Amino acid sequence: GWLRGEDYEVCGARGNACGALVVSRHGCAPAMPTPMELDYFLQQAAANPERIRRPDRDGTLAHLHRVTVPRPRWEELYIFAFDHRSQVAELARKAGAPEGRIPALKRLLVEAVASVERERTEYAGKLGILADETYGQDALNAATGRGWWIGRPVELPGSNPLQFEHGRSIGTNLISWPKEHVAKCLVFYHPDDPDAHRLEQEAQVRALYEATHVSGHELLLEVIPPKDRAEPDTVYRSLKQFYDLGIRPEWWKLESMTAAQWRSIDALIAERDPYCRGVLLLGLSAPVERLAEGFREAVESTTCRGFAVGRTIFEKPSLAWLAGEIDDDTLIARARETFETLIRLWREAHKDAPAKAKKTILEECAA
Repeated sequence: GWLRGEDYEVCGARGNACGALVVSRHGCAPAMPTPMELDYFLQQAAANPERIRRPDRDGTLAHLHRVTVPRPRWEELYIFAFDHRSQVAELARKAGAPEGRIPALKRLLVEAVASVERERTEYAGKLGILADETYGQDALNAATGRGWWIGRPVELPGSNPLQFEHGRSIGTNLISWPKEHVAKCLVFYHPDDPDAHRLEQEAQVRALYEATHVSGHELLLEVIPPKDRAEPDTVYRSLKQFYDLGIRPEWWKLESMTAAQWRSIDALIAERDPYCRGVLLLGLSAPVERLAEGFREAVESTTCRGFAVGRTIFEKPSLAWLAGEIDDDTLIARARETFETLIRLWREAHKDAPAKAKKTILEECAA
């Protein structure tokens, strides 16, 4: 404040507020507030001092402390998702291959992304992977440190209600992860599920959300409604329910939607969490043509940042590789070809997108 020419009263108030926030938290320099967090604290203190007497228990302050620090910007993302565990194990069984070959397969899929990066420099800063630690720890190790967006799953495959792969104490698993890794959680969810079932799901998601706050990792929440009860507003209502519970993940991963559905999702996110990093489109093994249609529907969305697609890319070449029908180089080439096709289709769909669709959520809110 002093460097900006503000008077002593303003500078003193800011200094006192910073001190109050730091002593309410563990640590020293990491506990210092960001400008947005400081402004919120001062506004709340002026309006209702009693409400903000325990800043360490204020959810909005905790959220601002987490999301308003400088972070890498991801305006557009092309993510190759091969965090599948049960599906890839089934491919190995179908091919008559031992599960012990799967880690090598996933390591080769990292090479497919790396080859894209080497030869298509215009994609730099836009590439990423989703990989698991069950079969893909070598893949995660190989991808870490490259500047890619990296996500890894925490859910027990197929669990409904949601369970975590390494037990209920999700925080003990996250604590060993590199900070650049994003915790991805798939939840099969409907806001009209029976109360006991829904409450268990929500409790698990909340536990994960709180654990990522402690560990410092970003969270991607993938929400898939049951096919037999998926109404046009089901995804919107699901996200709204999580926001109502105070759960604000950095990322959402959602199925393709119509342009009208996207407008509703954009408005909800802008209202509830303008610091949200964005939405990624999932694939669900859909053919390339159907994914391209979904890309076009998302053109005007202010929140959709790209795609995270897996089986559409890796399923056929992986089955052939596991069966011994193709070699390593052919696997990499075939996976890369489909991955690049999806990137091209995404870029073609968005090349003439309105300028507003390229703005960040924060810029939209400011406007």
